[in-house]
Amino acid sequence: MEKWLGKYSPFLYALMRFVVGVLFACHGAQKLFGVLGGTKQTEMMMLAAGIIEFVGGIMIAVGLLTSYAAFIASGQMAVAYFKQHAPGGFWPIVNRGELAVVYCFVFLYIASRGSGILSVDALFGRARRR
Repeated sequence: MEKWLGKYSPFLYALMRFVVGVLFACHGAQKLFGVLGGTKQTEMMMLAAGIIEFVGGIMIAVGLLTSYAAFIASGQMAVAYFKQHAPGGFWPIVNRGELAVVYCFVFLYIASRGSGILSVDALFGRARRR
């Protein structure tokens, strides 16, 4: 499969970065604006999370300073997991924290890989080539 899909990996990475970024921004929109089935938050910690999710998700999706935004988003998801989910049990599938864990590690990967092609950073020559 790698032989067949490998030649498309830069484009598939850009697609993954975009989709994950948009989905993350949707979580922020829920907290900040009370849309998409969410509730507008007023607690300071939840507002901070909403800002990181919304702004960071957009930055990741469009590929603007992606490594920094993804690193911050990864840390936020680690904090969210240990603060909200881990007290409910050891296993993420049991404590309903699997999405936080997946986001955490996907963002850590994106932080290590950078913006890639089809990004604002690539447009301005700031993206690393792979």
